[in-house]
Amino acid sequence: MKRTLALLSVSLILAVASIAQTTPAVKAEKLSKPQLLSLIATAHTPAEHERIANYYDARARDFLAQSAEHAQMAAEYRKNPMISSSKWATGTINHCEYLAQSLKSDAVKMQELAQLHREMAASASQK
Repeated sequence: MKRTLALLSVSLILAVASIAQTTPAVKAEKLSKPQLLSLIATAHTPAEHERIANYYDARARDFLAQSAEHAQMAAEYRKNPMISSSKWATGTINHCEYLAQSLKSDAVKMQELAQLHREMAASASQK
């Protein structure tokens, strides 16, 4: 049991470290939920739509990083014969795979919203 916990701890640390190394150094502007909603309701200029697009891009990067972390955890769980048994797979491997896929889907939605606001910015600049 102690060995299993030690392996899981090391796996989690390695996964987090690999994600931290691949995360871009560029920090996006932090918008609170009320600021974002207000900006969405009143955005007319290209700069305003670009701020919204940047927010969604940052969210997409966050979701992709979390997705990669869960995919890595699923891979590490799969390596352990005790955890990868059908008895434990639902709470470990299947759970991590579900979260990885769900977060990846959320990232795609965020990228689509960012693209939509970039199109709105281009349209606003033509007026």
